[in-house]
Amino acid sequence: MQSDQVITEREPDGAARRAPRIAWALWGVGVLAYVVAVLHRTSFGVAGLDAVERFDASAGILATFTVLQLLVYAGLQVPVGLLLDRLGPRRMVAGGALVMAAGQGLLAVAGNVPTAVAARVLVGAGDAMTFISVLSIVSLWFPARQIPVVTQLTGMLGQLGQVLSAVPLVALLHGPGWTPAFGAAAGLGVLVAVLSAAVLRDAPPGVERSAAPSPREVGRNLADAWRHPGTRLGLWSHFVTQFSSNTFALMWGYPYLVSGQGMDPASASTLLTVFVLTNVVSGPFVGRLVARYPLRRSWLVLGIVGVNVAVWAAALAWPPPAPAWLLTVLVVGVALGGPGAMIGFDFARTFNPPGRQGTATGIVNVGGFAASLLTILMIGFVLDAASPGREFTPGAFRVAWTVQALVWAVGVAGVLRTRTLARRRMRAEGLL
Repeated sequence: MQSDQVITEREPDGAARRAPRIAWALWGVGVLAYVVAVLHRTSFGVAGLDAVERFDASAGILATFTVLQLLVYAGLQVPVGLLLDRLGPRRMVAGGALVMAAGQGLLAVAGNVPTAVAARVLVGAGDAMTFISVLSIVSLWFPARQIPVVTQLTGMLGQLGQVLSAVPLVALLHGPGWTPAFGAAAGLGVLVAVLSAAVLRDAPPGVERSAAPSPREVGRNLADAWRHPGTRLGLWSHFVTQFSSNTFALMWGYPYLVSGQGMDPASASTLLTVFVLTNVVSGPFVGRLVARYPLRRSWLVLGIVGVNVAVWAAALAWPPPAPAWLLTVLVVGVALGGPGAMIGFDFARTFNPPGRQGTATGIVNVGGFAASLLTILMIGFVLDAASPGREFTPGAFRVAWTVQALVWAVGVAGVLRTRTLARRRMRAEGLL
């Protein structure tokens, strides 16, 4: 029997005294902060073609913007996890919103590549502080049996930020222009920071926060979380499910639909909205499967990867332009990677005790974003090599997207290996 579960589900201390309405209200503010974070994260993707003109940038340079953003995001996950265990989600969410707002404000006035890169680095840093902090609110305020579903809802609703970037932000870019568009995004970030600082709470009433760990304890938590194969199973699950979805949403999806498939911008924005709606529909369903069949989570991960591979194979095999129905199937299949990536966080939660769950969640979150930044960069390099001048041709996109095959192979191998190690450890501990 294939088994992933190692730690028995527990109700957090004080769960019986927690008021459900308060829990949902705090979660709602956290989700709003995450929605705006996703808006900031994906804003450069829909502005990619505008950025080529504004900064006179090649595909490789354009990819570097998002790669650096994701590199900062991924590189800060472990430090942010440690800070989350120390400071609590309230200060982390509010601080992250302010840092992202600063980055968007800088991008609004940027007139050259170095300034724009610095702006995206700030966005990546603030973004790194947001999602795992919102997941901490879920773990602290909700009963254990509800956590998988609420986690999926968090990831799902957060993708509404992509709708904000694909529709109103694109409208601002093509109307008032670059500076008003990104200035408006910065203002929204400041509002979210103020709301988060005013409303969020770190723990339920009557629950004392743990004492801040010493540097030695911090190091021990990090080492223990990494050494557990269940944490690494979560990392590889996140790695292999999220990268295709992220690459599509953050950088190359919109240019691919417009330049690689000949769609008009309005139709491409519509498909990006379908992408988000797929998350809305599939996220809770995946969450219920995780809660009901916790011993089959890794099989669910591999099944979602299989769907990703199949839809990309079909779309790339069809000479461009592909029919609208096939591109819709592609978008729906790729979007499943978002809910799939949330399964990695459930591994972190159930394989680690509460005192190091922030650290373990940070480790897991590195996976998908590290894979995404590598894929985005590789696609950019292939586009530069295969495109004449700076015209991204359909044939160039068709070749460029095939680099995903290597990332899928590495990710699936990682899942299979760490799943075996996790099962072996569970047998040694008498849990199987």
